Amino acid sequence: MTVYPDTRGPLTLQRPLADLTWLRVGGPADALFQPADVDDLQAFLARLAPDVPVFAMGVGSNLIVRDGGLRAVVIRMGRGFNAIEIDAKAGRVTAGVAALDAHVARKAAAQGLDLTFLRTIPGAIGGAVRMNAGCYGSYVADHFVSARALTRAGALVTLTKDDLNFQYRQSDLPDGWVLIEATFEAEHADAAMLEARMHDQLAKRDATQPVKERSAGSTFRNPAGFSSTGKADDVHDLKAWKVIDDAGMRGARVGGAQMSEKHSNFMINTGAATAHDLESLGEDVRKKVFQNSGLTLEWEIMRVGEFDGEPIPAGIPKA
Repeated sequence: MTVYPDTRGPLTLQRPLADLTWLRVGGPADALFQPADVDDLQAFLARLAPDVPVFAMGVGSNLIVRDGGLRAVVIRMGRGFNAIEIDAKAGRVTAGVAALDAHVARKAAAQGLDLTFLRTIPGAIGGAVRMNAGCYGSYVADHFVSARALTRAGALVTLTKDDLNFQYRQSDLPDGWVLIEATFEAEHADAAMLEARMHDQLAKRDATQPVKERSAGSTFRNPAGFSSTGKADDVHDLKAWKVIDDAGMRGARVGGAQMSEKHSNFMINTGAATAHDLESLGEDVRKKVFQNSGLTLEWEIMRVGEFDGEPIPAGIPKA
């Protein structure tokens, strides 16, 4: 039995994770730790046995936890990690990893700094950095200055862009390391103009995405990194939603999981889906797209944990 260090923040054993994810699925973690602040987390990591896996979790917006749960300590960042500091003169924004992307965009815009690409990205800053989130042709990597993180052993380190080696929808953050905060640079712009732009972005999102459903944002990465730019000359031939449509998988279902009729790259829990339903549907989509176009879709949603029963076989070469 694992012996866990004393903490100031709550530590809960065998904590179900379904209610902490946007898709509302998943079994229990061995433990869930909600650190009170950086010092609490640093002391915990330093004293935790080095062979105990650690998984940092944000707001669960881009995550499927499998039905068998996670054999790890899940670290979920909360109020002690959501501060947003703005240096308008220098064009710098520093945000804790639990700060919501939308809040960072709005607070920066109010100070005349353009991080508007974050406004419609679901989730928090930690996940945005980890996944090099992007929208409308802008990515975290385009604005990233540095980040602070704790190693698995609890050492506090500063990470540069070179350290993280940002690529399309991914970075090279080592396993077990926990991001604390990130600093971004932003161009100066008129605050009213930025607010109007975000209003337009939200209207477009609401018109094209199933925002009132249980989803996790985009299910698959766009093939070959063809990100949406939002511009009039944007080409859609190699967008994930288009190749899913071409394969006839808009609205496809497995159990309580469905590819949205409104946006075919959004997977939704219609009410009673299991993680198995969702992942099975995703693999069905990947198989059909591969058969139809020869393209291999790669998951954008992170899938973690153990299967409750037989693993789901990938229908095509594993992404």
